[in-house]
Amino acid sequence: MLALITGASRGIGYEFAKVFAENNYNLILTARSANNLERIKHELENKFGIAVIIISKDLSDINQVKLLCKELDESSAEIDVLVNNTGVGLYGRHSETTAERELSMIELNITALTYLTKHFLQGMLKRRKGHILNVASTAAFKPGPMMAVYYATKSYVLTYSESLAAELKGTGVSVTALCPGPTKTDFFEIATNGKVKDMKFKKYMSARDAALYGYDAMLKKKLIAVPGFTNKLINAVIKFIPRSILGRVLFDFKTK
Repeated sequence: MLALITGASRGIGYEFAKVFAENNYNLILTARSANNLERIKHELENKFGIAVIIISKDLSDINQVKLLCKELDESSAEIDVLVNNTGVGLYGRHSETTAERELSMIELNITALTYLTKHFLQGMLKRRKGHILNVASTAAFKPGPMMAVYYATKSYVLTYSESLAAELKGTGVSVTALCPGPTKTDFFEIATNGKVKDMKFKKYMSARDAALYGYDAMLKKKLIAVPGFTNKLINAVIKFIPRSILGRVLFDFKTK
C-alpha cells in the first residue's frame, strides 16, 4: 500500500507519516524542507523497513503541484491514500495583513488540495478503492475574526470533502475531513510571526493523537472526524449561536 502525504516535514503531517509507516504503508512524502524530509526518510525506513520517497515542493505554487503529479505519473505510482495535510495560517486584522501571504495561503490550503485530489482520484476510481484524507480544522465550523482567510479556506476544505463524498458513494473511494482543534505544533507561532504562541488556549491535543484519530476515522470511512470531547462540545454549542453574534464574540475573545 502506498500513501502520499503533503506537509509531511513537521507537525501533524510528520505524525501521519509515522502512523502510516507503523501500519506498513510505503510512503511518498512532500514538503518544502528537503533536509527535514531526508531525516524523516532515514528514520522511517530504518525503523519500519518500508520504502519512502521524498519530493521537495512548494505546493503554494501551482506549477510545482503539477510537476509533482507529473513526476508521480511517470513513476507509475499507484496512490492508495492521499493525505492533504499541508496548510498555513495568518493572524491579524484583514485590513492589515498582506494580500500576498493570504493569496499564497489560498493557493496552498485550497488550490493545491483540490488539484491533487482531482488528479489522484482518477486512479482510485479506476481501481475502485482508495482513501482521501483532507485536514480541515474546527475553524471550518465558525467565523474566524483575526484569521478570516484561514478560517474560510478550512470551511472550503470541509464543504468540498462533504460534496465529494456524496459524489463518490458506491465507488469504493472514501473521503474523510479531519477537523482538529488547537494542536501542539508550531502553527500559531508561524501564523503570528512569533507574536502569539498559545492563542489563549491552555490545553492542546498532541499532533500524534490528531494523526491517530484521523487515520482511524479514514479506515472507518468516516466523513467528518472531530477529535477531542471539548472540540465536539464547542461545535455542538456554537450551532445555537447566531452567526452575526458568534463572530463578534470570537473577535472579543481573541483581542482582549
